[in-house]
Amino acid sequence: MAGGFFIKLAASNIKKNKRTYIPYLLTCMVTVAIYYIIKSLSLNPGLEKMLGADHMSYLMLLGSYVAGAFAFVFLFYTNSFLVKRRKKEFGVFNILGMEKKHLIRVLGWENVYVTGISLGLGLLIGILLDKVMFLIIIKAIGVGIPLGFFISAKAIGATVLLFAAIFLLIFLYSVRQVHVANPIDLLRAGNVGEKEPKTKWGLTVLGTVCLAAGYYIAFTVKNPLASILLFFVAAMLVIAGTYLLFIAGSIAVLKTLRKNKKYYYKTNHFSSVSGMIYRMKQNAAGLANICILSTMVLVMVSSTTALMIGLNDVIHTRYPVDFAVYSGETEDRSDKLFENVRELGRQKDIQISNEIEYTYLDFSAVHDDGTFHVGKHEDISAVNNVNVLFFVALPDYNRVMGEENVLKDREIMIYSNRDSFEAPVLELFGRKYRVAQKLDRFLGNGMVSSNIASAQWIVLPDQKEMEWIYKKQKKVLGDYAGNIQQFYGFDSDGTDKKQNAFYDEIINMLQNREYECRVESRAEAKNSMMGLYGGFFFIGVFLGALFIMATVLIIYYKQISEGYDDKERFAIMQKVGMSHEEVKASIHSQVLMVFFLPLVVAGIHVAAAYPIVSKLLLMLNLLNTKLHIACIAGCYLVFAVMYMLIYALTAKTYYRIVSKG
Repeated sequence: MAGGFFIKLAASNIKKNKRTYIPYLLTCMVTVAIYYIIKSLSLNPGLEKMLGADHMSYLMLLGSYVAGAFAFVFLFYTNSFLVKRRKKEFGVFNILGMEKKHLIRVLGWENVYVTGISLGLGLLIGILLDKVMFLIIIKAIGVGIPLGFFISAKAIGATVLLFAAIFLLIFLYSVRQVHVANPIDLLRAGNVGEKEPKTKWGLTVLGTVCLAAGYYIAFTVKNPLASILLFFVAAMLVIAGTYLLFIAGSIAVLKTLRKNKKYYYKTNHFSSVSGMIYRMKQNAAGLANICILSTMVLVMVSSTTALMIGLNDVIHTRYPVDFAVYSGETEDRSDKLFENVRELGRQKDIQISNEIEYTYLDFSAVHDDGTFHVGKHEDISAVNNVNVLFFVALPDYNRVMGEENVLKDREIMIYSNRDSFEAPVLELFGRKYRVAQKLDRFLGNGMVSSNIASAQWIVLPDQKEMEWIYKKQKKVLGDYAGNIQQFYGFDSDGTDKKQNAFYDEIINMLQNREYECRVESRAEAKNSMMGLYGGFFFIGVFLGALFIMATVLIIYYKQISEGYDDKERFAIMQKVGMSHEEVKASIHSQVLMVFFLPLVVAGIHVAAAYPIVSKLLLMLNLLNTKLHIACIAGCYLVFAVMYMLIYALTAKTYYRIVSKG
């Protein structure tokens, strides 16, 4: 046979099998686009201009690895349906005289077409969608985001190499399926059902343990610093537990339903339960994919939405005053520095108000039942209990807060910004301090309040006690010790533009006079914060939309597969007496049972993830828990409505295939 014959035959086969090939090609193109965009984002030079660029680049790079692994599993899963539907066709070709080597050549050319179309259109969609989404986000939030339009040659190369390898492996797997089967097996392959799977209690127990362990980590993590280390561990455990419970646990549930005679011996329940048991291996993987993708969408979109909506709260938490000066100079030079700032304000016609000035000391320690240990602690349990200790003397506190508190020797007042301090006595460097009062507010200091670790703000009786603590921690921590510093904060009048100009003047003045200090401006930082949170929102909504598309494709593909598998079975049931209405009711019962399970489980996963996700958001200064919960509820409601619309469409497609073919 001439080589051109196989090329034409492969093209003809794809055209004749468009009902199965079009969804597969669409799946491949979207998957290619997903991977390209994530890879392109990880390589985008605009990330270098974004606040938190190192973390963002790392997360996007990790995301590209996850997307690559997902693409491998996802495409093999969708291709398995295509191969099953084509085996009968290959069996006919084989019986009519076409040798298996010829079938392999046809498969090869079909794979070339699929690879070319998927990569060509997938990369085009990825490049265009990247730009479109960028323009939409720019329009939505009204600020410039460093992630501009960017075509990455490296991302294109990585995408081509990855998917060429995936399609090659898919081709080799298809060749193996055809090569090892005889013509009769190929003819019957499309009609061969799954053997009834056994109830695998070992996998069920393992899945339960993995899920419980992931939930336990999410519920028990206290410190945002520890949540960074444990988040991916918890996520992997939950993913593993989800797959195992869908694969093994679902079979156990279905067999339990089958043993319930009152439930099982009804027309619609009998056909749906018995059918699902025999195909649960394939169904379980698809349902688990839908569940995990739905969870990812809900977590990403709800978190990034909460950050954008709560941006003003975040800015005011991180920058409680318009200007803050942190001085490492001596007290005399600090006083002169602060007076220079006031004088500069008068020269520039800046009205200074709400001034705050005090001396403080801060360093980190590990909390253990009322005792704080200062030193190196490398185990996870220690990291989970790291606190920032922030000390200020009583005279400064009373002056700034306008109060007249009194403390005896070895007495303290304490304020906790995240984890409350419950012990009646605080011990540090062997010295015990009785907690005389727990405060409900404290001095404004955005630098400490934004620390990823919990903070304990401690009022000491006098400056002498602070100096004693300073010497002790200096001896232990050496070069890593905290220093006694002076803080000066104030608000001012004028627009953001005017405040930005004043900030520049302060910086120039400090550089000229060689002061050792650091200055922060809320107005100056606002643009950086908008860039950071706008970037998170961009990535969250964008990836959320992509995963929704993938979820829809999996659902649609699964229902088509189910429809073809059930077509002959329901035809037989109609021949033995089931009416059209009874067939439709049975279909409705089956789809309802399996279709909404991933949505329900995804909701449980999101609720369980809330404690650890909220700790991660604390690092971005989102303290408004009510807003976060409202965003989760709102996103889940919107997603559920979309999910029900998809259900309505796929149920019709399923019924059309089963009843009409």
